[in-house]
Amino acid sequence: MLDFLMRLFRQSPASKEIAKERLRLVLVHDRANVSPELLKLLKDELVQVISRYMEIDEKGLEVTLDTSENMVALVASIPVRRIKRAVKAASV
Repeated sequence: MLDFLMRLFRQSPASKEIAKERLRLVLVHDRANVSPELLKLLKDELVQVISRYMEIDEKGLEVTLDTSENMVALVASIPVRRIKRAVKAASV
């Protein structure tokens, strides 16, 4: 019974942290003047270029903008499954 009441009145810290992170990302994107569409295009092009050299896990891909000391940084976390040893030379 006590366990039920604790769960009923306890706020999940995970959802609080998720909401806080989402708000932080919205503020960063607003300050950097980057639309979600532009960030999606950037992610898609990053995947295309990196996929030429590495097999990556696109589901785990994370690209965000972060601010520190009046600067905006592009932060990418790209899980690599394997490196492609044979790479075709790009035709120009």
